[in-house]
Amino acid sequence: MSVLDVVSDSAVVAKRNLIKIKRVPDLLVFTTLSPIMFVLLFAYVFGGAIDPAGGGSGYREFLMAGIFAQTVVLGATITGAAMAEDVRKGIVDRFRSLPMAPSAVLTGRTLSDVLNNVIVLIVMSLTGLLIGWRINTSVGEALAGFLLLLLFAYAISWVMAWVGLLVPSPEVVNNASFIVTFPLTFAANTFVPLDTLPGPLRTFAEWNPVSAVTQSARDLFGNPDPNPDAVPSTAWSLANPELYTLIWVVIILAVFVPLANHQYRRAASR
Repeated sequence: MSVLDVVSDSAVVAKRNLIKIKRVPDLLVFTTLSPIMFVLLFAYVFGGAIDPAGGGSGYREFLMAGIFAQTVVLGATITGAAMAEDVRKGIVDRFRSLPMAPSAVLTGRTLSDVLNNVIVLIVMSLTGLLIGWRINTSVGEALAGFLLLLLFAYAISWVMAWVGLLVPSPEVVNNASFIVTFPLTFAANTFVPLDTLPGPLRTFAEWNPVSAVTQSARDLFGNPDPNPDAVPSTAWSLANPELYTLIWVVIILAVFVPLANHQYRRAASR
């Protein structure tokens, strides 16, 4: 089977997943409502405490990159839950009976979730603009920031695809995913400056890839720490956040694309 066949089959599977969102709009509604709620709650509940001098305006700009990063990571759980549901309903067996590339099922699933993340980021950006968030850099730098977020989300979606095939129950996938993703997204620089964290937790947060993708977005959007006296981290990971993010993307894809495809073949042969 040629590369063009794989691309064509992946596009068909991605289209199938997008049509499912269209027919079940609740999926998209609740996917976008959750990050909007986080934006409003964090901006107005914590903003005045973290940025009292600016009345929370500086914190709202600082916050948005963290909300973006958290949303794309948590949104990747959709991939795992959807794959588990397809296995449970026998849709994977139907795909197996068709003359299509086996890798197209996972590739199409992850690509459709990237498009879903694009929609979510657009909605969140509009929400951020309404509460005072602004991009203070060039259009090219801003697009690079969004691209890094989407690349990281794409990598995480392969991890969740593997989990969804390994644990063929959407409920278990959701519970297991949140146990891992919540600490990763909160033990980072997503919502608070790193200099507020205690020593061991700060070290973990500095090398947490979620911190790197968040810092990359902040740098590329031009959203600095609201505290001008804050001491910046000297960790290599945050001194070179774009490179560190790309390294993690490559590592995750190199490990979990083969693992997910192997697990798909096992799931399809049950």
